[in-house]
Amino acid sequence: MTQNYSFVHPNAKIGKDVIIDPFVYIDDNVEIGDGTHLFSHATVLNGARIGKKCRIFPGAVVGGIPQDLKFRGEETTAVVGDNTTIRECATVNRGTASKGTTIVGSNCLIMAYSHIAHDCVVGNNIIIGNASQIAGEVVIDDWAILGGGNLVHQFCHIGAHVMLQGGSRTGKDVPPYVTAGRDPLAFAGINLIGLRRRNFTSEQIESIQNCYRVLYQSALNVSQAIEKMESDLPQSAERDYILSFLKGATRGIIRGYQD
Repeated sequence: MTQNYSFVHPNAKIGKDVIIDPFVYIDDNVEIGDGTHLFSHATVLNGARIGKKCRIFPGAVVGGIPQDLKFRGEETTAVVGDNTTIRECATVNRGTASKGTTIVGSNCLIMAYSHIAHDCVVGNNIIIGNASQIAGEVVIDDWAILGGGNLVHQFCHIGAHVMLQGGSRTGKDVPPYVTAGRDPLAFAGINLIGLRRRNFTSEQIESIQNCYRVLYQSALNVSQAIEKMESDLPQSAERDYILSFLKGATRGIIRGYQD
């Protein structure tokens, strides 16, 4: 009989039908949900909470201590939702005293060599491309896609259904439903293909387009554009989400497309 050679701390809580390949390391104060597969040389450290039916590939580390000099060893967590895949050598650090936890949602794909830093909140159904680096306390809303090699500055907010060009450097907030690219990062239109794939209606798409015509094509500043959207555009869930995002944008938003 071949030995497994994995280390599983006796206090770790392991669900049903979890597959633990050889040379996996599972620390104290770890919870792993039913049906998850930990591939050889995956590392799950103190404070990690892994959901059901996840896949953690070789070399990936979940729950590493933050790369933040303010961290003083406080008890924090790194939470991964159900059905999420973390590919080779990707890292998800746990939180600091700032928020106490780092969150990666359900049905996400975190590709190889990506990094999600302390206190990030990554929503559901998100794809983060190979070698992307997400700094501390970034918020990424549901259904966003970040192409490979993205760099996201700390405290940035990326809205839902956003598509970022590979190799982008994100230093400002990216409003929802848009595609963005170039350097410096700029608005390049709404994510029409993604919205249609997710069954947005023509009326919903028109509402989104009207908002961004006001924001990026009317020569108004952001405050003026918000006022015009509120006064001139009919209420919709999409309009209201865009308005809420713009009002809460602490780092400013990406610029409009320019030649």
